[in-house]
Amino acid sequence: MSTQPTMPFQARPDICLIDSHCHLDAPEFHGQRDAVVAQAQAAGVGQLLLPSIHSDSFADTLLMRERYGCWIAFGLHPVYLQRHLDDHLHLLETHLQRDAPQAVGEIGLDFYLPGLDASRQETLLVEQLKLARKYNLPVLLHIRRSQDRVLKYLRQIPVPGGIAHAFNGSPQQAEAFIRLGFKLGFGGAMSYSGSRRIRALAATLPLSALVLETDAPDIRPEWAQEKPNTPDNLQKFVQILAELRSIELDTLVTALWSNTYQALGLDLPARDRLPSR
Repeated sequence: MSTQPTMPFQARPDICLIDSHCHLDAPEFHGQRDAVVAQAQAAGVGQLLLPSIHSDSFADTLLMRERYGCWIAFGLHPVYLQRHLDDHLHLLETHLQRDAPQAVGEIGLDFYLPGLDASRQETLLVEQLKLARKYNLPVLLHIRRSQDRVLKYLRQIPVPGGIAHAFNGSPQQAEAFIRLGFKLGFGGAMSYSGSRRIRALAATLPLSALVLETDAPDIRPEWAQEKPNTPDNLQKFVQILAELRSIELDTLVTALWSNTYQALGLDLPARDRLPSR
């Protein structure tokens, strides 16, 4: 049985945890979304950003915002390449014009999964970057095994920053994204003690460049590999990050909150215009 969430998320929440990448509309949460949101709120999550993945998900994205007050993004995800038609770019633009999303996403390149045509992926990425530039929106980037190629297109088609989701590149690639105005998303992969490279990045990259995410229901954490990831896990992710960086939890939460606003080009609540540390 689902449980009505305590209340919708606030449009501009005060200092809190923000899940910068959560697929709340995923079928894994069917019949449980109210409970998932209520549990997230109980864990201190004050807002989440829901990226869409293909044109058929745009309507569900809007329904999630209507019910839960979450931030949203519209985009054509590279993994769902076979579902995307050229006309879907026009539909995407309609939603960007009409529905005031926080970002364009999830978009990008995936050079890990077999059978995804690289040229077609790149064409769609270029067109979506052009739309983001046209409507002055940040982008949520999928960059699996494709960081350098995505960076190439970002240099050719500048956009108002955004988030490199599930970042797992090199320190040099991290610096390149940061120079282009991007924040870097960390979450479930950081929870694995064997993920030494990702944990080292989370510990040593500038705090001002980091945001937290779950990618729920995906990227399951080490302690719950048998079930879908959920946004309430953000509470444990921030504790792990605080330990990795040897930083006070309150200081970290404030910085990540501010970073997420910056990534999306949003003004902080007036009384708390705090810089990232």
